[in-house]
Amino acid sequence: MSLCAECFNNGDHTGHDFNMFRSQAGGACDCGDGNVMRESGFCSRHRLKTGENVPSVPRDLLLMSEMVLPRFIITIIQYLRDGYTEPGEDTRSHLKEMLQLKQIQLLELTKMGGAMRTVLTKILTNQQTFKELSMGQEENVYAKRNYEKYLSALKSSGLVSVEEKGAGAGATDTPAGAGALSLLGNTCCLFCEDQDGLQGVGQRKRVKLSSSTKDPSIMDTLKHKCFLEELLFWTIKYEFPQKMVTFLLNMLPDQDYKITFTKTFVQHYAFIMKTLMKSHESDTMSNRIVHISVQLFSNEELARHVTEECQLLDIMVTVLLYMMESCLIKSELQDEENNRHVVVNCGEALLKNNTYWPLVSDFINILSHQSVAKRFLEDHSLLLLWMSFVSFFQGMNLNKRELNEHVEFESQTYYAAFAAELEACAQPMWGLLTHCKVKETQEYTKTVVRYCLETLQMWFDAIGFVDEPALNQLTFHLPLHRYYAMFLSKGVRCQGLDLDSLLPDQEMLMKIMVHPLQIQASLSEIHSNMWVRNGLQIKGQAMTYVQSHFCNSMIDPDIYLLQVCASRLDPDYFISSVFERFKVVDLLTMASQHQNTVLDSEQERPMLEGALTFLVILCSLRVHLGMSDDEILRAEMVSQLCMNDRTHSSLLDLIPENPNPKSGVVPGSCSFEEMLSAVADFKAPVFEPGGSMQQGMYTPKAEVWEKEFDPIMVILRTVYRRDVQSAMDRYAAFLKQSGIHTGNPWPPYKERTPLHPCYKGLVRLLHCKTLHIVIFTLLYKIWMDHQNMSEHVLCMVLYLIELGLDNQVQDDKPCIEEHCHDSWFPGTSLLSNLHHVINFVRVRVPETAPEVERKRERERERETPASTSSESSTFGQNLREAQVFSLVAERRRKFQEIINRSNHEASQTVRPKSSSSRWLPPGSPPQLVTEILEIHESMLSLLVKLHQKLSAKQNSLSLSWLAEVDPAHHTHGDGLTAIERILAKAAARSRHSKRCLQEICGKVCPPIPPKKNSPGDKKSMDKEERRQRARERQQKLLAEFASRQKSFMETAMDVESPETDAVMDMGSAEPLDSEVLYDCVICGQSGPSTEDRPTGLVVLLQASSVLGHRCHSDTPKRLPTTDEEHIYPEDTCGAAHDVRLSLMQRYFKDSSCLQSVSIGWDGGVYVQTCGHTLHIDCHKSYMESLRNDQVLQGFSVDKGEFTCPLCRQFANSVLPCRPGRGMETGAWHTPSNKSMSTLVNEVEDLQEQLGIFPVESNLSKEMESVIKDIKNTTQKKYMDYGKNPGSPDNDFLFMYSVARTNLELELVHRGGNLCSGGASAAAKRSCLNQLFHVLAMHMRLYSIDSAYNPWTRLTQSTYCDDERPEVPMLFRDVPSLLIIFILTMPQPLRREHFTCVVKVLYSLQYTQALAALSIRFSREERLAWSNTAAAKKNPPNSDKSWESLLGHVISELTKAKDVYDTNSEETFLSSSVWSPQSIEFSLQHFCLPFLRLSCLLQHHLYGDGLPGCLVEEEFSLLAGCLGLAGSVQSSAACLEWNLNAFDLISQWCSEVIARSDTPTQQSVSLLVQDPQWAAPRLLLLPDNYNTIFQYYHRKSCTSCGKTPKDPALCLVCGAFVCLKGHCCKQQGVCECVLHSQHCGAATGIFLLINASVIIIIRGHRFCLWGSVYLDAHGEEDRDLRRGKPLYLCEERYRVLEQQWVSHTFDHINKRWGPHYNGL
Repeated sequence: MSLCAECFNNGDHTGHDFNMFRSQAGGACDCGDGNVMRESGFCSRHRLKTGENVPSVPRDLLLMSEMVLPRFIITIIQYLRDGYTEPGEDTRSHLKEMLQLKQIQLLELTKMGGAMRTVLTKILTNQQTFKELSMGQEENVYAKRNYEKYLSALKSSGLVSVEEKGAGAGATDTPAGAGALSLLGNTCCLFCEDQDGLQGVGQRKRVKLSSSTKDPSIMDTLKHKCFLEELLFWTIKYEFPQKMVTFLLNMLPDQDYKITFTKTFVQHYAFIMKTLMKSHESDTMSNRIVHISVQLFSNEELARHVTEECQLLDIMVTVLLYMMESCLIKSELQDEENNRHVVVNCGEALLKNNTYWPLVSDFINILSHQSVAKRFLEDHSLLLLWMSFVSFFQGMNLNKRELNEHVEFESQTYYAAFAAELEACAQPMWGLLTHCKVKETQEYTKTVVRYCLETLQMWFDAIGFVDEPALNQLTFHLPLHRYYAMFLSKGVRCQGLDLDSLLPDQEMLMKIMVHPLQIQASLSEIHSNMWVRNGLQIKGQAMTYVQSHFCNSMIDPDIYLLQVCASRLDPDYFISSVFERFKVVDLLTMASQHQNTVLDSEQERPMLEGALTFLVILCSLRVHLGMSDDEILRAEMVSQLCMNDRTHSSLLDLIPENPNPKSGVVPGSCSFEEMLSAVADFKAPVFEPGGSMQQGMYTPKAEVWEKEFDPIMVILRTVYRRDVQSAMDRYAAFLKQSGIHTGNPWPPYKERTPLHPCYKGLVRLLHCKTLHIVIFTLLYKIWMDHQNMSEHVLCMVLYLIELGLDNQVQDDKPCIEEHCHDSWFPGTSLLSNLHHVINFVRVRVPETAPEVERKRERERERETPASTSSESSTFGQNLREAQVFSLVAERRRKFQEIINRSNHEASQTVRPKSSSSRWLPPGSPPQLVTEILEIHESMLSLLVKLHQKLSAKQNSLSLSWLAEVDPAHHTHGDGLTAIERILAKAAARSRHSKRCLQEICGKVCPPIPPKKNSPGDKKSMDKEERRQRARERQQKLLAEFASRQKSFMETAMDVESPETDAVMDMGSAEPLDSEVLYDCVICGQSGPSTEDRPTGLVVLLQASSVLGHRCHSDTPKRLPTTDEEHIYPEDTCGAAHDVRLSLMQRYFKDSSCLQSVSIGWDGGVYVQTCGHTLHIDCHKSYMESLRNDQVLQGFSVDKGEFTCPLCRQFANSVLPCRPGRGMETGAWHTPSNKSMSTLVNEVEDLQEQLGIFPVESNLSKEMESVIKDIKNTTQKKYMDYGKNPGSPDNDFLFMYSVARTNLELELVHRGGNLCSGGASAAAKRSCLNQLFHVLAMHMRLYSIDSAYNPWTRLTQSTYCDDERPEVPMLFRDVPSLLIIFILTMPQPLRREHFTCVVKVLYSLQYTQALAALSIRFSREERLAWSNTAAAKKNPPNSDKSWESLLGHVISELTKAKDVYDTNSEETFLSSSVWSPQSIEFSLQHFCLPFLRLSCLLQHHLYGDGLPGCLVEEEFSLLAGCLGLAGSVQSSAACLEWNLNAFDLISQWCSEVIARSDTPTQQSVSLLVQDPQWAAPRLLLLPDNYNTIFQYYHRKSCTSCGKTPKDPALCLVCGAFVCLKGHCCKQQGVCECVLHSQHCGAATGIFLLINASVIIIIRGHRFCLWGSVYLDAHGEEDRDLRRGKPLYLCEERYRVLEQQWVSHTFDHINKRWGPHYNGL
């Protein structure tokens, strides 16, 4: 069911699970359709329409349309006919345009509502009108010609040409079913025609079936009776044009039309298939076909109606058969020469491109309706046809093992084969299975099972299969086996059928078992690298076979089928077959050496492990043998979670679901969520320190690890072998953490759910002699350290023993004992065989084996005279008693003969096998001889000895051990625990075993370790020692590596930009003349930076507009999500400063304006470093090497970009370090007692000194080049603010603004104030000291003309008059003046001079604060304050009291005409009365930004510490640090005037008043500056992503007016832009890149509306950052594929904002790529 967004939003869907998706090809909304959904779910609009009293449309209203529309439709049809060209001609484009127009008009008609649709339906279905209009009248030549075209098009539509029809006419009376069967029987004739275009280049010939299997009427030429039929015909012919599809769908609400159209669609079904196969764009066409058919066939009523009236099922099956017949080839499975079976060729486009998908999808869709499925299951001829269709896939994509050289061409067709089996065979099967759930439907299951068996028998005959599979062949595709298995399982599980009634005879079971078993053995072979020469694709097949989407349609039915065979066949035969298939029979001998003719020795171990693991899975898996759906779901979930923590969506994806959507076991249903919360804990999305984003994960609960972790299920479900290891590592970590077990644990043993009674026979596998012999042999081999044994082998052997102990056979009837002529074990019960002692074993070994040597030694001893005859006689007796077990294969042959004897008719067909000759090659170099080994062990004694071996202790099990053992404690642990658990169970279940155990443990004499005979044994002895040594070496290396890493981290974290801590600590205690030493991270040398060989800091220069986006208010702006909301950019810091500068430039001299403000709020250059230094010449050679290196990751060397050689941080320049000392220490710090006026004069003299041009040296060159880099970092528009671009004034402004930008940004990074104090993380890596020196050197070249030097106007009573005067001091930006003074004075600067400058500037800042404050007063307040001040003017300290100063400022400014009258409205708003406290607070608030900046500057120049404090104390603390002797109470107390304060203030005020031509409004706005800005913030986003999506995804682009294909939003300013939109390109640059340059000086943060992800643009690179919107399970939904509701993740958004403010995008995000201006 699907709803449009409008209906969805207008309905109530609380608590419902839903997916939102964007329909690519239109679609129909189901709201209002009672057949599809309940009325309670209708939206508010459709709910109203269900009333009966809808008025009918007046007849005369419709008359006109009834007259005109037939003509209109015939016109369209004429155009369609006219456009038809015979194949080979090219179509005309003007016709396409014409058709577009007509189709749009048609669409408009359908939008006119129900009445118009009724009229259209009448016309489209009226046969008479069609007859009259379609032929074309006599005189209309055009119409006649078109009619002929139409006939010719029709003629080519039939699937059977005229000649073929004549030929096939005789055979039409064959019933469909019989014909289908003849496909597989001997009667089938094959014609081979060479087809050159095939994948295999002629090596496999395509097969054509000549038998007439189909009812010809289905494939016949079409005949049209009305407009609708012809319209559909042309729609198909032109491959479903989008507009036509939409028209046909829009008409569906009309019921009459729906029925007629469905019938027409079915009538054209074969033609659709034909067109689809010829189409070049089958993907698009498939989507459009399904868009129509899903609307027609999802309605059960309609589907049943069409099935009954139009034989829909017959048509579908026949069309599918016909389609697949077009690509059949001869099967080469088993008997290549005489194989009569045909299979589909997976290399054909039909399968590779999934062309069959729409037809199969329709078939699955109609099978989901019970009434239709029942008809299908009742129609036997149809079922037979379907079985023949399925058999086309049986054995397809055959793999032949390459034995000599690697395959030249790796075919990638396997995925087509898997997809075909899943979609064309498995999904219809699941569809049918859903209707076989109850007892009443037993007959259907029986019928399907019967036909499966018949078809299988025919398949065995066709491929010539007798009893042994062909060697080195493998196909993963056995759909017939799987149909049989799944219907068996369903019948037994849900319908109460008796398993035996559905099973064939033993011989057929043996045959059925062979191929699924072959697949299991081949899986092991593939993982043992035996198929390595077939290329990677064979591994791909093995993985796909067990992958979650395929496993329950492939490996699960296979294993179930093998379980059924195992439960019914002779267990000895089955076990020996398994070992023979896995090719490890030769390995199962007690001899220490053997010959294996089939496997190399390195393949033996993995194959043996594979065979044992398979047996464990076979005996312990209960998926189809008695587990309930909930238990299965739980087991699947636990196994996936144990491998790795999973996100909700990946878990949904990994749980194998029943592929049929209507089965009810759908992940996502309530049971899934309940189960998930029962077994797992949710881990909220967290952030790793590196900044990489984590998603919300589910992790298993502790009790799940303890009780439910099932390694067997994990092994079955892992696609990659490493996942098994991952699960074990996680299990070990859990045991360690919870203190249960600290060592290396073994996979835990898990109790199984009881078997369904039908499958009890499976337990006999665990109680058969062959398996016990194998277990005994393997235990012995492991104890004796034979080669190719492993811990995993022992683990699986113990697992099998324990399974046997836990699953006893109830009826202990004697099994076919008389057939086993050996005396290994007396019976078949594992419990009794455990303590049975085996004395001697006869083995066949090569002559060179150690056993033969030992025998020769014994014979030599016997020849000595001392030997008595009694010895030899006992030995002879032993010979007769020796157990005979040469090879499993020979036992198997015996069983085969027995079974054949009991099957009379079978005995003729089974040919005698020469298995012995196969297993023992004649004449292989060392001859095999028979030897007798003395053993004297039972399984129990071997277990005890293995326990001793594992624990490396003699008598590891004491006698008292048995008494106190409790199996419950032994659930988790290593091999020792497992052995103890088994022994305890054996002792508990049998008294005899307990006695034997006590005897074995009671033998006091320490067991003698077996003699080490062969070099192989020696090897294994050393193995443990070698492992130990390797482990120690590894530990040593790791420790060394850790210490190196630690020291690196310490240096990396603590590189104080060359200012060293030592210098800071010593302070001014003693002058330090030693030079700072720098380490070069490239050459590793340490030394000072010199003029000739300068050292530089690795820096990243980037343009930044972060400061410019600050606002006054603390709450960030909200992203608009309705038309009423807007964002106004005028109140940002950048905009305010631009306005201020342009205002000044209007009235004052340009050069003076450019010294009165700072720029760089937008597009300023920010410099940051990782703190590592390198020689500049080393850096140049490093860049050269990067340039020559072709493998570059994400940066451009030509633009000077590189990564720091040590820490790999991104950088693009090197900042030269100044030679000499690090800090201005010693004499420069000492305070002097000079008076203020002396210092003022000294500063003035210093400023008068001319800047000396530096001597040409490497250092100066580097300084110039870094200045060039800084200028190139930002765009021209952010540098030229003067009236004459490129002037020195402009340059000067840019230089000091760089310093200002970096200081301001550091303040922002410290949280906007200096309360935290100390060196923050940002300061640790600060390069401001170096930056100042580079800028200072550059700025000293511009000397300030003394006449215009602001210093004189700050410290002397002067007055200059000019036609464009200087900017008044009260309008100037004080921090800018500070930076100008410091940078233009000779370096290094004395501390006292710095303090002097700060004091002088503080008095200016204070006066500005007073002026700004006075403007905010009301008139009365002004009057009151000026009167108070007049009274206080004379006391000695009046120049340090703000009252008198404020009064003076008010009285001075009142002299101007209307400074105080302009903003009278504003003052009324602030009705609060100003108290002395609020005035003091406001003055401090105004001066704080200046103090912070001065303090920070002092910190960087002189290395002063920054003590932390409370926010309230910040002012007094900073004043103290800067040497402004003040008290906490008053800000005025910090003032220090070097001449009369009142005169100076009067002078400054007079500058403002003197400007008679400056409008007072402007003067006031320049006076009332607010230097406080809030921290930069990104926009506030709505909580629900849908709010953004609904508003923006249809919004038109502002520049081109179209709806963008990929809309994006700037998260900094809210601009709506087109991503990759060509419409908005300017000079070849797309809109997102343009916007990032304009808004963020080449840094942009964009939210992609249709993908919910954020992309970052930084300069010429971009990266995908991730998403800040997550679903309810903490997961991203990139590209909105899953369509779940998304909610804002505050933490992620904070991280994004933090990275933006701290300029760390380049360092934290790793995957960058060039965008070539295309975003």
